[in-house]
Order: sequence, then structure tokens, then C-alpha cells
Amino acid sequence: MQNPAAKKQVAIKNVTLTFNKGKKNENKALDNVSFDIYEGETFGLVGESGSGKTTLGRSVLKLYEPDSGSITFDGQEITRMKRKELGDFRRKAQMIFQDPQASLNGRLTVSNILGEGLDEAGYPKDKEKRRKKILELLEMVGLNEDHASRYPHEFSGGQKQRIGIARALAVKPKFVIADEPISALDVSVQAQVVNLLAQLQKDHGLTYLFIAHDLAMVKYLSDRIGVLHWGKLVEIGTADQVYHHALHPYTKSLLSAVPEPDPVKEKAHHVTSYDPSFEKDGQDRQMVEVESGHFVLATPSEAEKYKEKQNEWQ
Repeated sequence: MQNPAAKKQVAIKNVTLTFNKGKKNENKALDNVSFDIYEGETFGLVGESGSGKTTLGRSVLKLYEPDSGSITFDGQEITRMKRKELGDFRRKAQMIFQDPQASLNGRLTVSNILGEGLDEAGYPKDKEKRRKKILELLEMVGLNEDHASRYPHEFSGGQKQRIGIARALAVKPKFVIADEPISALDVSVQAQVVNLLAQLQKDHGLTYLFIAHDLAMVKYLSDRIGVLHWGKLVEIGTADQVYHHALHPYTKSLLSAVPEPDPVKEKAHHVTSYDPSFEKDGQDRQMVEVESGHFVLATPSEAEKYKEKQNEWQ
């Protein structure tokens, strides 16, 4: 859980990124996005496909260059980092990818895949020391010595994702971006991977940016949640605030799509459709704090209505 006295580890301020700028197929993937991530917390980022979640995660690692705005890590401006600084930063910040099969080199054994991470971390070349470290990484994610000599195609989806997690941890990062790490996995395996991530955070003091579609899963793992739509953050709050006291219509629509485990309740369950037309009315909307730590994208008049609704719940 987030420590109230924790320092700000990642600060994202007014980040805008446009693909194919100036062309017919121009696409504003991120639009003036701002939020902070604190040391030791899990910040969940949710939204539909194409909302800009992965683009934002990749921008934080400087895999994409924003058009404008600022991204800092431990007070250092990421967008201005040169090659050596960037190398040091990427040892402190790692990514777990959505598709475990595509993110692993099929021609390398697991031992060699993890060995590449150790090379980046400057680990000694001594064979015995490296072997022990690789086995330690495998054990950390619930795999064993027999798996070290196998190739990625010999593993299940859940095991491949565990290898991806072990590779990310090989360089001893402080900050990990988990880009929909469970969406390609069976439901039965998803809980195992999420519980593994939670345990690793507890054991190693990691900070997560957890990107996903599933609000219920994000709520389980996250301290705070941000909701992204069309490249804009529409709501930010604690997991409890967003999940139980959602205010923005888009957040409510996402929540209504979460299935009920009870078949009787699910049969009567109604999914609320979202009409985004009001977002194109030309009015200026800013993130407004409706209660401590709970922000919603709104005009001044909309903000008053949200605050009234919030007061009804209290």
C-alpha cells in the first residue's frame, strides 16, 4: 500500500503526443495528461483499447517522444536524458509487456534471456555466480532450475509472463510498468500473476504503473486509479473512490461493464452506454478536485454537480 509520507517518484505534467502530425491520419494519442506516482505505490491506469494507456507507458520510458510536457523520474527530466543517463534510468525502470510470447526471443533459452538482463545490470561474468543469480530469479517468480535450459515455446502463457517478470527484475528496478500483463492469459492464471506482482512489490519495495482494461482487477492491486479516454485523464482517485464513488460518466460506464459473479445478478445486470458527444462541445474542461485526492475532468458547472453528488454519499 502507498505510504502517506512517500516521495514522488514519477511526475507526468501536461504531456501531449500526436502520431502522424500534420497528416490526414493525424491522431492525438495523449492530450495534456498530468499525474504523479509515489514511491512504493501501484497506480492503476484503465481505459478502452486505443485510449492511450500503452502510449503513455512507453512515453514514460522514452520509447516515444512527447510533443510537449514534462516527465520526471526521481527529479530528473526523462525527455532530456542523453544516452548514458537513459541507460542508467532504464536500469531503474522496466516494463512487463502485454504479449509474453512476442516479448521473448524464441531462439534463446530462459537462461540466456535472463542473462541479457544481468549483462545490462553489469553483473559479473563468473559462470557459477550467474547461474545462481538466474536460479534465484526463476525461484522468485515461481519457476525452477529445470526451466532455465528450455525455450519460450515450451512454456504456457502464464509461465512465459513469469519469465518476462523475472527478466524485468534482473536489473533490480525501482519502477515497473506492467502493460496489460494479464490480458493474454487464461482467467485461472491471471490471479496467480497478479498475486505474484503484489508479493514482489512487498518483497522488493517496487513502484508499479499497472495498465489494464479490467477495473475490478486494477482495483484489487492498485492504491490509486486513473481513467483514460481519448488520450485524456477523466478521473483520478484512490481505488475505493473510483470503484465505489465514480463520478465521470465514462468511469461509470466502465464499471457497469464489470460482470457480476452471481448468475442471477448478472442476468439482471445492465451495462450503461457512454455518449462521448458532450466532450466535443468546445467547452474547456480541467481536472477538478471534488474531494481530497479525487479529481474529475469537468467544466465549472459540471464540477459543482459532481461535488453535490459527492456530498450525498458522505
